Amino acid sequence: MHDKPIGAGRDRATTAAEDTRDQAAVLRHVLDLHPETLTLDELMREMVGVSPSGSEEDGIRRAVRDLAAAGLLHHEGRRVIPTRAALVFHNLHEA
Repeated sequence: MHDKPIGAGRDRATTAAEDTRDQAAVLRHVLDLHPETLTLDELMREMVGVSPSGSEEDGIRRAVRDLAAAGLLHHEGRRVIPTRAALVFHNLHEA
């Protein structure tokens, strides 16, 4: 007997890779636009268009949530804003 369904590990790795890719894309987009800020809805429209699939929308929302939890984004009200730490790292990386 299996403790988890066959293939569960592969799905998790794929999801983790997709989450990492989405987080990198969101952070890069927000940092490139700074000091301009976007709402979460505007961010989604710019990244995946006006009619995103449910999985695309979920990926962006999850990326914003996870980046905020990691201290790289603020999601204040409706606005998505990079933290000071994210901006400092971005400036160092670009130098």
